[in-house]
Amino acid sequence: MSDTKKKFDKKGARGMDEIAKTLFAPIYPVIAENLIRRFGITKGTCIDLGSGPASLGIAVAQQSDFSVIALDYSDDMHEVAARNISEEGLSERIRLLCGDVHAMPLDDDSADLIISRGSMFFWDDIHTAFREVYRILKPGGKTYIGGGFGNKELRDEISAAMIKKDPDWKKFNQKNISPENVERFHAMLDEIGVPEYEIILGDEGFWIVISKTEAGALL
Repeated sequence: MSDTKKKFDKKGARGMDEIAKTLFAPIYPVIAENLIRRFGITKGTCIDLGSGPASLGIAVAQQSDFSVIALDYSDDMHEVAARNISEEGLSERIRLLCGDVHAMPLDDDSADLIISRGSMFFWDDIHTAFREVYRILKPGGKTYIGGGFGNKELRDEISAAMIKKDPDWKKFNQKNISPENVERFHAMLDEIGVPEYEIILGDEGFWIVISKTEAGALL
């Protein structure tokens, strides 16, 4: 079992769920509001990649009319997510799907919106994963994939708490949002031939916005 998969076994899933419901709880509604306001898309199919306990998918469903697919490879995560979705009364709006971002069990051009928070930093092969993202994105669709806390106030507050809780977290977070890592994703998007994208790096976080204008495969 890889180190990443070990992190998201039953114990890891419960730990992630706990932090999502406590320290990180305020960020998901803010991130959902940011992306819905940015794109003006409120219905269709939204796919939450590496969905974990489904915190972001739930927030998006609560603020829109999207049907959400929460995709994660971990059955233990799905167990936690199913409980959270049911508790929010969203079982008819959010569907769990077991799958790997590198080979998603989804049709071409099937998603109006693809979201993900924190997951892409754990993907084994970002070139393959983002080719898959582009494949399943509908023409006219958008992505909001990356990491962040939604705004400066939440970023500063949660970062201070996380560093106090785990001093190593600061180094991990700085690496994720470093200029070198941003350039790595920038180079990858150019290499696979994504024709239209934007990389956001600021108070709301580090987010990759892909705008798909027409159907077709990448390089």
